[in-house]
Amino acid sequence: MPNVIIKTHRKEAVCQENQIYILNKGLNSGKPQKTPFTNCFVIILASKDQAETIYWLIYSLWKANFWNQHLYGSVIPFLLIHEFKKNFIPKLDQMLSNMEQHKKQVEALQIIEMKEKQFQESLIPINEMRKSILAHYFKK
Repeated sequence: MPNVIIKTHRKEAVCQENQIYILNKGLNSGKPQKTPFTNCFVIILASKDQAETIYWLIYSLWKANFWNQHLYGSVIPFLLIHEFKKNFIPKLDQMLSNMEQHKKQVEALQIIEMKEKQFQESLIPINEMRKSILAHYFKK
């Protein structure tokens, strides 16, 4: 298992390429990002390659709503750091034991993300045309 350090992110800390930030407050708790959130944990890894591999594992868990069952709080749900550590480490070990399957899944997720981004970009002109038509309609 790679050397993983998980701790609460401090806003004055310097961001590095070998770090992953995990949102810990709200309904999107567990969402990974490569830049820090206001309320987040930071996972510090030895290299950028390890960070990329583990990023996609965390992304998969977040998209599958894995962290929802570990949220606390009734008004604004949040994820405790010890709950994150307790559940993340076994998933990391499981992923590392079957690395080939994980690599295939990451490639598929990256393709889906690229297609989703292209789809969102193609919706922009359609929405602009809709606004233009509606604006013209209300001018009469």
